[in-house]
Amino acid sequence: MMTDEPGNDTSGMSDMSGPGETAPGPQFLVIARVMRPHGIRGEMRLQLLTAFPERMRDLDQIFLGKNPEEPSEFVSHTVMAARRDRGYWLVRLEGIEDRETASSYRGWYVLVSLADAVPLEPDEVYLFQVIGLEVVTEDGESLGHVAEIIETGANDVYIVRGGPRGEVMIPAIDDVVRSIRPETGKMTIRPLPGLLPDRPA
Repeated sequence: MMTDEPGNDTSGMSDMSGPGETAPGPQFLVIARVMRPHGIRGEMRLQLLTAFPERMRDLDQIFLGKNPEEPSEFVSHTVMAARRDRGYWLVRLEGIEDRETASSYRGWYVLVSLADAVPLEPDEVYLFQVIGLEVVTEDGESLGHVAEIIETGANDVYIVRGGPRGEVMIPAIDDVVRSIRPETGKMTIRPLPGLLPDRPA
């Protein structure tokens, strides 16, 4: 239903909207984080945060940033080389030519512009597009708006707040989530038995 191209964890989603608003969306997506320098010639070891690791070989330009929520502070770099090393990737960037410089980026995020992101299939959405959506049942009951996304490993969980039933946890599985439509600002669900808490008395 959705790609994990941001991030990725929710720290990579910078545009959180209030109730009734859909996120305009970041112009950059987190794909990796710098772990440490590799060797003495400026290479950096990356921990990938994307479902498409092989794309690293195809990137011409990436951005480095301490905080994915501060795009004005991102630094652009041309990718000189990228290679896989077991479960990680090693990259060499233009302008980073020694171990000391590479080490200064330890812990920084690696981002790509949205224009360079992996194209979505027709039924896919980016994580940032889900934040702020109104969640309604197939019967038309409004449950609130998506305030947070939790990654559990098996599937994501949408945390919905602001509705008459209080906080609701919606598993991101096809049996429950029937449609996600950022263009209308709504997510439609089919609740499984016991999924929804009772309304307050």
